[in-house]
Amino acid sequence: MISYEPFWNTLKVKNISQYRLIKDYGISAGQLSRMRANQNISTHTIDMLCEILNCEVQDIIIYKKNI
Repeated sequence: MISYEPFWNTLKVKNISQYRLIKDYGISAGQLSRMRANQNISTHTIDMLCEILNCEVQDIIIYKKNI
């Protein structure tokens, strides 16, 4: 299962709010909602977030095995 837990931690560390991602960077509220629910998002969105946050993919997503 893909988890976006690292993304929320990265936002805190970088001091960037969800509101700022939406208003200043054009990330859709729907994409953030999908991430909160650990649902699928596009690699394009992951690429955009890495660029905006100046981070690596592993700072956005992590794979967790379902046991």
